[in-house]
Amino acid sequence: MQLEYPAFGKIVVDGKVYEHDIVIYPSGKIERRKKWLSKDKHGTSHKLDPDELREYLEENFDVLVVGTGFYGYLSLLPESRELVKGKEVIEKPTGEAVKLFNELWERKKTLGIFHVTC
Repeated sequence: MQLEYPAFGKIVVDGKVYEHDIVIYPSGKIERRKKWLSKDKHGTSHKLDPDELREYLEENFDVLVVGTGFYGYLSLLPESRELVKGKEVIEKPTGEAVKLFNELWERKKTLGIFHVTC
């Protein structure tokens, strides 16, 4: 699997362009991020709520890579961090997170959550 973050507002996975936030599971499944679960609770989708994060924990993983957006606005809430305690968690602006995800994908079971705008 190969990711690119060519511009604000889009991410490319194996040549397919997504113009919305995505989640990539260790199995390779890709889906739209369910950010409304966080937004309804906190008034913003920039705080990754545990209820939203639980939606993505269906597959076993070793490392969680969170692309925090172009400017790095997305962050895990402390309660969300508790859900992934014992796992490696990496939060970086999306451009950096994409590069790291590409490096990790072949070596570790990697779960990726990518915010493609701010």
